[in-house]
Amino acid sequence: MGFVPVNTGLTAVVDLTVTKADTAVALRSGDVPVLATPRVVGLCEEATVVALAGRLSPGETTVGTRIELTHLAPIKVGSTVRAVATLEKTEGRRLVFSVTVTDPAGLVAAGKITRVVVPTDQFLDKAR
Repeated sequence: MGFVPVNTGLTAVVDLTVTKADTAVALRSGDVPVLATPRVVGLCEEATVVALAGRLSPGETTVGTRIELTHLAPIKVGSTVRAVATLEKTEGRRLVFSVTVTDPAGLVAAGKITRVVVPTDQFLDKAR
């Protein structure tokens, strides 16, 4: 099984209409009914996975290893946000994405996510 190089510039977009299940209250990350930071992180990770869909060898996957995110604006239930992930850099099996989340008023969050390409079976064998 060999690593299939992926090209920088790959991008993906994922939209989310915020529900009560996406709030800080629901995810127990705060006590306000707005889009939770953990949900923002998950949305950004989802966009990185979508960007890589169909680009890896059979039996390979990517796993998140580092997340740096600044969450800038509160978003109410019913609002829609858009996450965009763009592959900025490849370092062997390490893939570094820039991510942004926006709504119609502007930037909601921004940062970087690093994922690493791994053999799925070997990775699962190491799980504790």
